[in-house]
Amino acid sequence: MGKQALYNVRTVVNLKDMLNQSVLLYGSKAAFILNNGGVTENISYSQFKADVDALGTALLELGLKGKCIAVIGENRYEWCVSYLAVTGGAGIVVPIDRELHISEINNILGRCNADAIIYSGKHNDCMKKLSAEIQSVKYFINMDESRDSDFYLSFKGLVERGKELLALDRLDYVAAEIDRDALAVLLFTSGTTGLAKGVMLSHRNICSNVVSVRSTVLVDTNDTSLSILPMHHTYECTIGFLAFIYSGATISFNEGLKHIARNLKEMKPTVLVVVPLILENLYKKIWTQAGKQKFGRLKLKLALIITAILNHLFRIDIANRVFKQVHDNVGGRLRLILTGAAAIDPSVSKGFRRMGIKVLQGYGLTECAPLVTGNRDHEYRDSSVGKALPGVEVKINNPDENGVGEILVKGENVMLGYYKDEEETGRNLINGWFHTGDLGMVDKSGYVYITGRSKNIIITNNGKNVYPEELEASINKNPCVQESLVSGEIDRTTGETHIHAHILPNLEYIKEKFKGVSLTKDELLKLFNEIVKSINKDLPIYRRIRKFTLRESEFIKTTTKKIKRYCPENVEG
Repeated sequence: MGKQALYNVRTVVNLKDMLNQSVLLYGSKAAFILNNGGVTENISYSQFKADVDALGTALLELGLKGKCIAVIGENRYEWCVSYLAVTGGAGIVVPIDRELHISEINNILGRCNADAIIYSGKHNDCMKKLSAEIQSVKYFINMDESRDSDFYLSFKGLVERGKELLALDRLDYVAAEIDRDALAVLLFTSGTTGLAKGVMLSHRNICSNVVSVRSTVLVDTNDTSLSILPMHHTYECTIGFLAFIYSGATISFNEGLKHIARNLKEMKPTVLVVVPLILENLYKKIWTQAGKQKFGRLKLKLALIITAILNHLFRIDIANRVFKQVHDNVGGRLRLILTGAAAIDPSVSKGFRRMGIKVLQGYGLTECAPLVTGNRDHEYRDSSVGKALPGVEVKINNPDENGVGEILVKGENVMLGYYKDEEETGRNLINGWFHTGDLGMVDKSGYVYITGRSKNIIITNNGKNVYPEELEASINKNPCVQESLVSGEIDRTTGETHIHAHILPNLEYIKEKFKGVSLTKDELLKLFNEIVKSINKDLPIYRRIRKFTLRESEFIKTTTKKIKRYCPENVEG
């Protein structure tokens, strides 16, 4: 694609400034659409700010100025109010994964010495148990109750109290000055491997990322999103929440993964922020549905080719009409999908684009607030994670003969450091460059390609490096595969390291492929033996799969749907 000028963006110095600017620009427009039992309610930008200021004012009255305040719950309006109320002049917000075990929540609250926690009513029993163990937490604030109890304060009650104080000209919160370089957000993340690290992010880190992303991708007041990924994760929080508030867009909330199909039709989003797993499953379902009709898969394949040719040669776009059923199933307005957190099969991106839905892949880490690179509206490559964002530098450390080395990142988006861990900070943040631990290369045009994690490399006995992510991508391309995980296994007899593929079959597709007949275990093994053979024939000997295991259940994953690579249950067999 040709070189694209960046979109015009406005500067924001902190999150409070960002919200204030958005209210001035978009005050009466809907910031949120809430679904209350089938009845929708619009929350304007002005109303959102009023609730943020009221909650922040009430938190200061409780003596929480400068304190760590945790937030845990499903994606919802109160979560968003809490996040910006705390960062807007109350204290340090600590978003917590809602799926963590009580012992892990206990550990996080203890490590950051949290003085308060704002939580969804679903966690009330958990909070009662924690209250007996965590002495630092003075206030438990329930998002779902309208009245205080002996145990908790009501979120709604605090908002009302804040409005009363503001009416009495208690403006200490509203007038509070923000240090854009001080700790604002504390995120505990262990990714798919080990003990949680506390990542410290400032207003500068987050705001620079919001503005950089928005300069490469157009999102505006005509857009509506459906928030699907958990908001405690920086990818959803920065891109799916804050960047949308910056842009004057409208946010709606998914009610859970099993409700995605219904929520898409109800909320009719124009933009989605998802991980590849969700997107790839949706794409596979489209092909599975096509396979149920006579010559359906052939018709779909021809339609994709024809729309691509017409668009490329004549700039004629008929995708929305040709693939009307696909568009109707996702609400009828979807134009853009932003994806990250893992690599996506390039054929999926191409396929959706030919159907009239653009897919742009990016790459980031919590430590970088989070986005480092991204494909742009008119400048993209499906096999790449895009170019470095404006204001972000990327370089490859100690590249090998193929140009592959560790990815280093420098920019205003790079974290302050790890919480109370100078040693770990010093190991990963050197002269302003963050050492990501990810391996990749940069081509002559500046596009970045990820090959894997340095810690995931499988080293064979002859010293060859095998990147499991690349093999997994090859395996997952087969429609008979739902998902896979590749590991290294030492042969007890020879001592050699072999490649072992753990595969979850796509039984729905396989049944359709064999005309409604469910295969026996032996027949499945025979089928996948042929699939593995076909994959191996294109691979050098050292990268070939020597053993495979078929799983009966899904892999254990993180809340952002990444397979936990080092979880023993995922590599059994």
